[in-house]
Amino acid sequence: MSATDAVTTGEPAKPPGPAVGGTASYFDVSSEWEGYESDVFDDPTETEESRSALRQALEWGAVIIGALIAALVIKTFLFQAFWIPSGSMEQTLQIDDRVLVNKIAYEYGDFSRGDVIVFHRPPAAPPSDTDEFIKRIIGLPGDTLEAIDGVVYVNGLPIEEPYLDPGDLTYDLPSTVVPDGYLFVMGDNRNNSTDSRRFGSVSQDLVVGKAFLIVWPFGSMGSL
Repeated sequence: MSATDAVTTGEPAKPPGPAVGGTASYFDVSSEWEGYESDVFDDPTETEESRSALRQALEWGAVIIGALIAALVIKTFLFQAFWIPSGSMEQTLQIDDRVLVNKIAYEYGDFSRGDVIVFHRPPAAPPSDTDEFIKRIIGLPGDTLEAIDGVVYVNGLPIEEPYLDPGDLTYDLPSTVVPDGYLFVMGDNRNNSTDSRRFGSVSQDLVVGKAFLIVWPFGSMGSL
């Protein structure tokens, strides 16, 4: 009887016999792979936590980079702190004070007599450990300055200088005309200041900005 006849007549079909020279075995694939799922598939909770940590790291990195860029822009174009290395501006400024300088003050405003400014060392200035000086504007372009009996005269009139210590007089200032585009500057400590009386008027192109605030020490914090 053929295999087809066996199916037709209702006799159960027999499984094929073993292959010649070997044996055949049968097993349940689903049961064999039980318990291996954790080795194949990621834990969704751990994956989400990893993504969250990476996202936070990227966000903090962006914040830090943004802060550094902002600080660089502020220092380069807007404001900068300067250290006071000498006593030439006493008693207004003391040695080791820190002042904040507005670097765009004169982009939108005019120089004024009495402003405290920071400027690059003029070519005629003597050698110094610093590349920037801080002094007070006393004369503007076109002004005629002269010290008479220790008092500064501008265009023939004595000027009030409340920032000087009482009894602090000004000498070594013969009649001087400030050229166009220049400023005549002096330190508030007139007897201990290397200034325009020594190196001449300062080109406005050398001005870094206007000092407007003492930021250190905290006990001396205040406007200039």
